[in-house]
Amino acid sequence: MLKVEAYQVADSIDIRTFRQAFTLVPTYAESDELFYSIDDNKYIYIFKYGIVSLLNHSDVEATAFLKLLQDYCRNPLTKRLSDEFEIETGSDQVIFGYNRISIPEAKADTLRLIMLHVSQSVALDHYEAQTNQLIAETNSHTQVLEQKGKLGLGSTALKKYIGKTLILKNRIAENLYIFDSPEATWENEELNNLDKGLKRTFDLQSRFRTIQEGLAIVKENLELFKDLLQHRQSNFLEWIIIILILVEVVNLFVEKIWG
Repeated sequence: MLKVEAYQVADSIDIRTFRQAFTLVPTYAESDELFYSIDDNKYIYIFKYGIVSLLNHSDVEATAFLKLLQDYCRNPLTKRLSDEFEIETGSDQVIFGYNRISIPEAKADTLRLIMLHVSQSVALDHYEAQTNQLIAETNSHTQVLEQKGKLGLGSTALKKYIGKTLILKNRIAENLYIFDSPEATWENEELNNLDKGLKRTFDLQSRFRTIQEGLAIVKENLELFKDLLQHRQSNFLEWIIIILILVEVVNLFVEKIWG
């Protein structure tokens, strides 16, 4: 029995610097991910978007490596998200189960694909939590609008809020391959079928759409908040102009009377 453990340790990991510092040569490397073969059926998979996936490591080894990785993490998470997935070998065919899979043999490409999907699942949990937080904040501002009839956000706070939402949308778009299959599956039917089965097992596409829909709701509310804020600022400017005109009229009247 092999066990995959995936951890969301930070918002991002400096892949380039880690690769230069780590003594092992990666089996597979791109600008946003590194895959290392440590021993027979023992692998490490690191992703730019703050995920590290470990296959067949003891608790002591996992703790030691996560500690080593800390120096290359940007915005480390105080509370790590994680998930486990079991792999059985020696079956006649690929069998998908709850939090486990049975495969005929432990090939490196097969194991890497499984580790990728476990990592994508943890990343979705991370982005879902952030999206839910944005929705909760949006609802609180909407409740203030309902109760007081005015928006409790200032211009600067609203801009920061919009920026936070856009950053999250961009991270999801850049880092998740929910609808795109990895290159290794394009010309390998076995890997392609495994990829499709893992997407269904982790319900990746449905969870991804839920996040997208949540962000769309937040964006719609932000557009409303922006319009209300612009209207409020426009009214404020109109009152300033009215007051200035009134002051000018009073000055003219005073000059006529006391001139």
